[in-house]
Amino acid sequence: MTRAEESAPDLGPGRQRFERVQGRAVSCPGCIRFQVRDIVEVMSPRECSITDALSLVGERWALLVVRELSHGVRRFGGIARNTGAPRDILTTRLRKLEAVGIVRRELYSEHPPRYEYHLTEAGAELNDVLLTLMAWGDRHLNAADPPMRFQHTCGHRFQAAVVCAHCGGPAREQLHSPSGRGVITEPAS
Repeated sequence: MTRAEESAPDLGPGRQRFERVQGRAVSCPGCIRFQVRDIVEVMSPRECSITDALSLVGERWALLVVRELSHGVRRFGGIARNTGAPRDILTTRLRKLEAVGIVRRELYSEHPPRYEYHLTEAGAELNDVLLTLMAWGDRHLNAADPPMRFQHTCGHRFQAAVVCAHCGGPAREQLHSPSGRGVITEPAS
């Protein structure tokens, strides 16, 4: 361990330390030769619930598993077919999703043992994220012909929107004044 690593602050569990140590002569044609003194810069990434959530579901197959379960596909073979995930990767993702409380499995056959998968309450909440992601894909990737459409119980074609729960205003255009431990401000120049 280097002295810089020994003196660097502990950034807490699950946080990464990024270090840059420079101490070499730098030159280029037409430039003035100069020496960069040893500089140690320890940067901690922004604390953010997005980062934490992505550590659980930020991989393609995980979100596609949630999509299939939300569409009522419960068995491994159907999930594998509809996602296109390799079986070994799908097995790993299902175990991870179960371990973190997004998916639960239920035995439906004892001989041989076979399971169905179901979303937990936390897993079902990810449907809102998927519907918003689908709306973005429909607008920006498949505008001419979205591959899937939903009808809402009100009788209209469903359109996802993120709005303030208090006033109904669009979140994207009216967010301001962030607070909390994840706020990082630019240093004054």
